[in-house]
Amino acid sequence: MATTSRIPIAFKKDIDDTKYSITVLAGDVGGTKTNMALYRLEAGEFTILNEKRYASKDYKTLEDIIHDFTGGTLPDHICAAVAGPVLHGKSRLTNLSWTLDSEALSASLGHPVSFINDLEATAYGLAGLKDDELAVIAPGERGAEGNIAILAPGTGLGEAGLFWDGKAYHPFATEGGHSDFAPRTDMDIEVFRYLRQQFGHVSWERVVSGMGIKTLYKFCTEAKNEKVPDWLTKRMEKEDLAAVVSEAALKKEDPVCAEVMDLFVRYLATEASSLVLKLMATGGLYLGGGIPPKILPLIQNENWEKNFDNNGRMHDLSEKVPVYAILNDKMALLGAAYYGAYNM
Repeated sequence: MATTSRIPIAFKKDIDDTKYSITVLAGDVGGTKTNMALYRLEAGEFTILNEKRYASKDYKTLEDIIHDFTGGTLPDHICAAVAGPVLHGKSRLTNLSWTLDSEALSASLGHPVSFINDLEATAYGLAGLKDDELAVIAPGERGAEGNIAILAPGTGLGEAGLFWDGKAYHPFATEGGHSDFAPRTDMDIEVFRYLRQQFGHVSWERVVSGMGIKTLYKFCTEAKNEKVPDWLTKRMEKEDLAAVVSEAALKKEDPVCAEVMDLFVRYLATEASSLVLKLMATGGLYLGGGIPPKILPLIQNENWEKNFDNNGRMHDLSEKVPVYAILNDKMALLGAAYYGAYNM
């Protein structure tokens, strides 16, 4: 177990950090981009020696990226976090033609390779999380112990958990972001019907993600026929729609964008509360992904509290759960480095 852990993670290797040093190539592999970082672990602390971002579709295989990044000089271990389910060391990204196979890649490179789910990697990354890399959403109960839940809205919606055995945490992946969206109000039913017409199956990822912000904006402007100013529409044509909507809501520049983000935060809090109950996550909820740090003022308010605690007879449990937003945007890379150093 890493002695520097803020949150004690159970690793396979029981190592004296003072006598252990290793280099790990960590990857964060997605359909759009792949981030690579070379870490050096000494005295229980990771140092980044080199890092680079790649456009995934510019390369035929992950192995090509690894060769480009390392120049043929491979580290001790290689571990990559993958945006999708990993079964028996294999994974296939939904919007990329790569088929990832850790055993085949290990044989080709002549070095140990592991793949883990990106949210599982984020969970392992909690081992190295610092206090100043967290923002408090709800303080909950001090010294809370028990399982931990992670909910990460970004391009998609990732979910993971950490099982508490009384001494340490054991990370595990889920694909809960693809579970069914559950409407609560008449407005939610309207949203559900609108999305069902477009997609058939309506998952939480359809509303709690970057694509979810875009979809909720279209719901408000198409299904509800609400109007936005021309200057805002022109910005959306040139820039990322989700980012424009979020910024306009934060700056209170447009009521439609404010409504969209109000719906987004409500759904985020609702699904977060459900995940806490499913995992009995009395040890805390951590919001990861790229969106929460960018919209903190929209989350650190009564809209979050009202919806997170709105779970009927379990209200007394959820209000005791501490909730944090993770500010470190390299958690999956860091978690892959931890896994490569302590679990391979």
